[in-house]
Amino acid sequence: MGIVEALPHIKLQGKEAFAAMRKAGALTALALDEVLPLVRAGTPTQAIDDFFMAFAEKHHVLPATLNYRGYRKACCISLNHVVCHGIPGEKPLHEGDIVNIDLTLIVDGWHGDSSRMYAVGDISRAAERLVDVTYESMMRGIAAVMPGGYLGDIGFAIQTYAEAERCSVVRDFCGHGLGQVFHDHPNILHYGKRGEGAKLKPGMIFTIEPMINLGKASVKILSDGWTAVTRDKSLSAQFEHTVGVTETGVEIFTLSPGGHHRPHFKI
Repeated sequence: MGIVEALPHIKLQGKEAFAAMRKAGALTALALDEVLPLVRAGTPTQAIDDFFMAFAEKHHVLPATLNYRGYRKACCISLNHVVCHGIPGEKPLHEGDIVNIDLTLIVDGWHGDSSRMYAVGDISRAAERLVDVTYESMMRGIAAVMPGGYLGDIGFAIQTYAEAERCSVVRDFCGHGLGQVFHDHPNILHYGKRGEGAKLKPGMIFTIEPMINLGKASVKILSDGWTAVTRDKSLSAQFEHTVGVTETGVEIFTLSPGGHHRPHFKI
């Protein structure tokens, strides 16, 4: 089935595209599972990036971020108060860190995009709570996806939950359409009002990827031009799934095959 334009700039994809996105999403999710043993104190974040480069070569796919707009790494790794787009390097992980790893693999021309939070050893209760709130925010946003609904329903579900938990929603970044294009229409805001924005229709494919802060929502970009951090140095967390609108609801393409959707905190 070909691509049909239902709304300006928003593609509606067919069955073949959904099958391709399942394949791309599954491989990205597998990579995020298999990197888990490296997420421990003492590991340089570059070692995680190296792992993804080797994983991509093994599976004959490409990391979408590599050389994207001048970015030179296979993934983004964001620690603690880094909101997103942290650049891997020689800095090692430390006990108590919370880490977001954001990976997109291009599989047969289709993009599988996902990110997860990882806990490095024992983390603070405040960090645990933030990660839990962020995961639940994403899942509530996904649950709001259904044909006949609106993009604003997604943002409303995320914002109302996160703010009720005394956290803030970052507004500087958003989810996005994707498929054979890395960043496409529509933008998926993680805040909003019910019934606003474009109408959701079967065949839409996009990411939902809320960034939630323990402190205030404001962020700043560091001098490297990529790394976004909280202005008040408060902790930040993010989860991301790629989803598609179906005839009856929503399909998640990037579920963890090993059940590692969220960190397993030590009791």
